[in-house]
Amino acid sequence: MTSAFDSVRIAGDALPNRIALAPMTRSRAAEGGLVTDLVAEYYSQRASAGLLISEGIQPSPVGQGYPFTPGLHNAEQIAAWRRVTDAVHAAGGRIFAQLMHSGRIGHPSLLPDGLVPVAPSAVAPQGQVFTADGPKDFVTPRELTGAEVRATIADYTEAARNAVEAGFDGVELHGANGYLIHQFLAPGTNLRTDEWGGTTENRIRFAVEAVKAVAAAIGAERTALRVSPGNPYNDISEPEPQPVYEALVKEIDGLGLAYLHVMESGPDSRENTLALRKLFTGPLVLNPATEGPTDHRALGLVEDGTADLLAFGALFLANPDLPDRLRTEGPYNAPDPATFFGGDARGYTDYPARS
Repeated sequence: MTSAFDSVRIAGDALPNRIALAPMTRSRAAEGGLVTDLVAEYYSQRASAGLLISEGIQPSPVGQGYPFTPGLHNAEQIAAWRRVTDAVHAAGGRIFAQLMHSGRIGHPSLLPDGLVPVAPSAVAPQGQVFTADGPKDFVTPRELTGAEVRATIADYTEAARNAVEAGFDGVELHGANGYLIHQFLAPGTNLRTDEWGGTTENRIRFAVEAVKAVAAAIGAERTALRVSPGNPYNDISEPEPQPVYEALVKEIDGLGLAYLHVMESGPDSRENTLALRKLFTGPLVLNPATEGPTDHRALGLVEDGTADLLAFGALFLANPDLPDRLRTEGPYNAPDPATFFGGDARGYTDYPARS
């Protein structure tokens, strides 16, 4: 029987275990979207994971949705990330960059040069976004033209090349949680009538074309996709997600991707996860929906074949040596939500490893 502490191959490499650090926005980047030595310390502390997946990284200036988040669209940012990947590799770890274009989730005050958030359609999300000046209502995004859709795919592709130059072992495209790729997939945010909207085939096209373009640029074995079928986060509406995601997975399965990453939105998501598991022939990373905290009790999802790797979020944030603690079923440090976003080392690199 396979366990979470057995090896698995990702991107041509044998990982030491099947435990992943889930991508989590921590908002610790400096001005200009530059990561710092503190970020390098954070990721290298968690290098005992089989795989680290970075926080969301904007592939272009207009892709930024929150303050103090990092980019991968210029030389200075590439050099800054190189310090992070070098530190992770020196500690024996492997790290993928998550490329996240936030689409309509954001605010003009976060963007340079008079830019405004863009999206498949001009549909404003309900709610507010945090900015340097406090919470602000979301604005109505500008609808991307057909040419701009193609240019955005090119932005992902160039950012993927930058990630490889920065030393990342691969990239994960963020197609979940209500951000740009998810906005194209969901009927409530994609009202287009051209080749990028309307039918299921057209609504999955942006995700498919972005994945194919990145795979062609850096290799399919270093390319992954994250999805969250039916997840209402960021005011997304997907009343019938399963046919859409099954069609998406069928389109990308033959590419030989590094993995498919599924984030479950609730206990009723498991049926859809299992359906995608049957369709996708490569490794499946699962960020499972669980009753209570996701801890060692979730490891059976690897043993029963539901997933090949399990991604842990808040528990890994608070326990830099999480694989070791999972093996012994705890004890665990408790995460402090007050320090999740922004700030300094507190609640970031000061959680103690077990001595």
